[in-house]
Formats: sequence, C-alpha cells, structure tokens
Amino acid sequence: MSAITSKQRAHLRSLAHELSPVLQVGAGGVSQAFLTSLEEAFHNRELLKVRVVGTSDLNVKEAAGTVAEKLPEVEVVQTVGHVMVLYKPFPEEPEIELP
Repeated sequence: MSAITSKQRAHLRSLAHELSPVLQVGAGGVSQAFLTSLEEAFHNRELLKVRVVGTSDLNVKEAAGTVAEKLPEVEVVQTVGHVMVLYKPFPEEPEIELP
C-alpha cells in the first residue's frame, strides 16, 4: 500500500475521533495472537483504534512501529496518549473514500 498523504491522514483522524478502541496491547506486547486479532478486526472495519494499557512494556509509538513493521499493509494514522489509530482499506470496494 502506498503511503497516505497528510490530507488523507487528517480525514482519517477526523473519522476516528468518534471511535472507541476495539483492541488492547497488554503485557504480552504486540504478540502473534494480538496481530491475529488485529487482522480479524480489519475484516469488519477499515479504521481501528487500539489502546496500549499501562501494563505493557511498550509505549504507543513503539507498539505502532511494531504493528507497521509486522503488517506492512496497515497504515498508522495517528498515535496520541495511549491510543493508536490504524487504517487498512478493504481490498475490494473500500468503504472509506479518501480525499
């Protein structure tokens, strides 16, 4: 997937504002089980919020970097506080139309 532009990133951030986190990175970090759950969540949604809980050894930027490294088709839209916003368009007929 090609990198998204700053205008597209801003659009995705505005859409993510109202979302609640659907997954958590805990003490296990970004494990294979977490990545599997993340992939399953992307079957239903293109835009996800993920919370990094205090018991995790990783901060939100480290966790987002690990996700981006292990799942190159996932775009890290934003990291703020303990939350990261991730985007992966549906392969066929994306629901979110980027500007």
